[in-house]
Amino acid sequence: MSATTALQVIDHDDSSGHEAQEGISNVILGMILFICSEVMFFAGLFAAYFNVRANSPIWPPEGNEHFHVANEIALPVVITTLLIISSFTCQLGVWSIRKGDRQGLIRNIAVTLILGVIFLVGQGYDYTQLGFTLADGTFGTTFFTLTGFHGAHVLGGVIMLSVVLYRATAGQFSKRHHDMVEAVSLYWHFVDVVWIVLFSLLYLVPTTS
Repeated sequence: MSATTALQVIDHDDSSGHEAQEGISNVILGMILFICSEVMFFAGLFAAYFNVRANSPIWPPEGNEHFHVANEIALPVVITTLLIISSFTCQLGVWSIRKGDRQGLIRNIAVTLILGVIFLVGQGYDYTQLGFTLADGTFGTTFFTLTGFHGAHVLGGVIMLSVVLYRATAGQFSKRHHDMVEAVSLYWHFVDVVWIVLFSLLYLVPTTS
């Protein structure tokens, strides 16, 4: 199931809202199941990365000094910090609408959306400065595959946040009806956690020689 499909399911079922009922709503349950499938997807990518790294006597491989991405970590640190902050602002938006504060929801989701877009632009710019490409051996392949798929998920999250912001400005969420906001926030937190793991593996874990 793609992020767009999940968003359509969320949008279709959101009318149920937070009624006085026990248990988890279908909207949030659907998002949790979708996230579980994405966890397995990224687990496969991480397994491939660790397999390639374990079978390489030197990591990163020799032949390109730019493979040592930790030497140019300033921009990745900045966009990582912004993505982490966006997770907090997204949650602030959830807490706002739980209290019936629509303006707080709009304000925090707008900030989250802007930070998400900045992250994507920053990542795209960083790609142009790396000094290697997808075709540069196993390191280039694994680096761009992992970060590229994550970037695609961030883009999916940005689209979801845009829909949430549009509906929030239209007054379609309230204290009792905001399951879509809760579900999208779960997805955004997931994207954030995956990037923290990726950033740690690619930029912070010591090289081997």
